[in-house]
Amino acid sequence: MNDASTQAGDCPITMTMRWYGPGDPVPLSHMRQVPGVTGVVSAVSGVPAGEAWQADRVAALRDEAEGAGLSLDVIESIAVSEEIKLAGDDATRHADAWCASLEAVAACGVKVVCYNFMPVSDWIRTDLAMPLDDGSTTLAYDDAAMPDFEKKVESGEARNLPAWDHLDFSRFGSLRQRYQARGEGGLWDALGAFLERVTPVAASLGIRLGIHPDDPCWSVLGLPRIITSPAAMKKVCGLADDPANGLTYCTGSLGCDPANDLVAGATELASRVSFVHARNVKTTGRRVFHESAHPRAFGDVDLPAVLRELVRGGFRGPMRPDHGRMIWGETGTPGYGLYDRALGAAYLLGALDGIECAGG
Repeated sequence: MNDASTQAGDCPITMTMRWYGPGDPVPLSHMRQVPGVTGVVSAVSGVPAGEAWQADRVAALRDEAEGAGLSLDVIESIAVSEEIKLAGDDATRHADAWCASLEAVAACGVKVVCYNFMPVSDWIRTDLAMPLDDGSTTLAYDDAAMPDFEKKVESGEARNLPAWDHLDFSRFGSLRQRYQARGEGGLWDALGAFLERVTPVAASLGIRLGIHPDDPCWSVLGLPRIITSPAAMKKVCGLADDPANGLTYCTGSLGCDPANDLVAGATELASRVSFVHARNVKTTGRRVFHESAHPRAFGDVDLPAVLRELVRGGFRGPMRPDHGRMIWGETGTPGYGLYDRALGAAYLLGALDGIECAGG
């Protein structure tokens, strides 16, 4: 056990930060200096969806993190292939490879795996550096800008979005047609079949899965999206009624739709939450939002209230300050600078100190 593990006292929440491996502009030595941060969230890069991870590559991430005084607490994420989501001819083989990846992760002592089921795309923002009044920049989304964004997708220019660097843009059109033919019902069916296959494996390995909500939480680019609300996440739990089939409660992804009641969702879902992405967002119009500083005064998400319900409902596990503005002249991967995420971690730990972590 590294000495950082005792810094947060008796708090049942493990504070982590996303680390993109040895090439991350933010070094582990800097993450280690953020008070209360004891672990990292990472992933093996360069493995095509549908192929199995090797344990030695996961071990290399774990060993580097531990060498810096941190633990590898979460894998985020083992990519779910389009064939799985489309119930294609290779779906069974790809699901078997996904299970083999779980075995590699478990062999290295990691107990939480976050994944998503978004068709083709990952998270989407139409502006990676929207200026705010205080001089910082942030990630933003405006539905009115999506036609221009779609042109960039079709031409391959959208590759600068961090979550899209894996996409073969030449396949986008044909994949969209296949998804449109199957619709939301077909996507739910595919998710059910996937969870039926992988949940027993995760349970046998002592791993808790955590499906991540779609971001933003509505259909985009003519593609169906289904993990869009607390109600949808409750439905996921019913597809495989086992604690190993858990949830990643992302307040930013769910919070961009004002119709989602995040506090009520936290109350209802807490016992099935395996991982928390905590960030704040500010909605300024219909399907228009930007990411804000973590304190509730700056956005529409009441993070202390959400955390209170999660802890009281039984959540015990890792959390990370999810995304951050670029502040104080910092440059790097949009959303993943050090400074604002460090401020976010401090705010979250302060909020937790005021809940059950401090006995209150």
